[in-house]
Amino acid sequence: MFGIILGLIVLMALAYLGWSIIWIAPIAAGVVALTGGLDLLDAYTNTYMSGFVNFAKQWFPVFMLGAIFGKLMEDTGMAKSVAIALTKVIGTKRAILGVLVSCAVLTYGGVSLFVVVFAVYPLALTLFREANISRRLIPGTVALGSFTFTMTAIPGTPQIQNLIPTPYFGTTAMAAPIMGIVAAIIMGVGGYYYMRWREKQLSAKGEFYTEPKDNKIVKVEGDTPHFILSILPLITVVVTLNVLEWDIVVALLSGVILLMILNITKFKGFVKAINNGAVGSVTAIINTSAAVGFGTVVQVVPGFDRLTALLMGIKGNPLISEAVAVNILAGATGSASGGMGIALEALGERYYELALSTGIDPEAFHRIASLSSGGLDAMPHNGAVLTLLTITGMTHKDSYKDIFVVAVVIPIISIVAAILLASVGIY
Repeated sequence: MFGIILGLIVLMALAYLGWSIIWIAPIAAGVVALTGGLDLLDAYTNTYMSGFVNFAKQWFPVFMLGAIFGKLMEDTGMAKSVAIALTKVIGTKRAILGVLVSCAVLTYGGVSLFVVVFAVYPLALTLFREANISRRLIPGTVALGSFTFTMTAIPGTPQIQNLIPTPYFGTTAMAAPIMGIVAAIIMGVGGYYYMRWREKQLSAKGEFYTEPKDNKIVKVEGDTPHFILSILPLITVVVTLNVLEWDIVVALLSGVILLMILNITKFKGFVKAINNGAVGSVTAIINTSAAVGFGTVVQVVPGFDRLTALLMGIKGNPLISEAVAVNILAGATGSASGGMGIALEALGERYYELALSTGIDPEAFHRIASLSSGGLDAMPHNGAVLTLLTITGMTHKDSYKDIFVVAVVIPIISIVAAILLASVGIY
């Protein structure tokens, strides 16, 4: 068990230093294997790689099609069109709300978090400039709309963090809708009022909008498709996945095909967008698969039984145990999907057995796993956080405090609320 903890510390420390999980996960797994009495070569070539390959086999089509869908939305201007239309309705006086809603609609429609950052940032600059709000609040606002309730809470979201639990618990993307909606309200409303409070706080200190040093990507105007056409692919993905109950691969493929049909005049750019999306998806799937491989090694060492007993021995609702396990691993890896992948690969079967034996609906375990993946994941070394700060030109010192509150603290509060609902049989 000491070896498992040591392996996690190695994984977390190296990830925090900015080293890629692709190669530090095998190192951390090696620490676990060595202290657990396993043969190092066999632990890597067989145990670790079996977990890696099995996850990639199951989820690569989703990662690839999701990335292609997002890239086509970006390159055709449809993502920008949706964001512009929504903010026009909401108005520049409500700049924070406009950016928040734009991010939420795009992510709930299946656009990847990274694409949303690129699509919404130029618009956010324009809105914050007109409302005279400090740019320090842009990262927190984008994180709230992209990294929280639309990623893990709202029933039916096609984001991978809501899909990974489905095979473990025999559920769908609509699992535990009441728990999800309540958690989403806590995250969305709570985060919004926190950001408004921060706006007033900074204004009272005399801190307002200042132009960024690099103004290369602030252009908002340009030829974009009509809003109605632009939102159709997003609606298609959500409806085919949740209403028609098609497989997520088919749902994403439907969105991609509709996107290309609606933008047929831009067909010359399709190959580049698809290529870029496909290439980008490879890094994403390998990162998560590497984390899952680490979890597979943890699962076979003798200390795992002790760790399992410790987690399962947490008093009260077994959903608390699941929430703790997923949060800790998401924080250690700096990845929502990676942390949840490790936890469910190692403990998913045990939690499903608990669901059956305790009478708690497996959907509740699905929703708590998803929500918990979006808690401690947004630590300073999280890849999405680093990308967000880089694109917005902010530092951790400038904006991480707000990201931490809206993407870590408030989501954890929502997990507590969801567990309380499940404890009284409300799913």
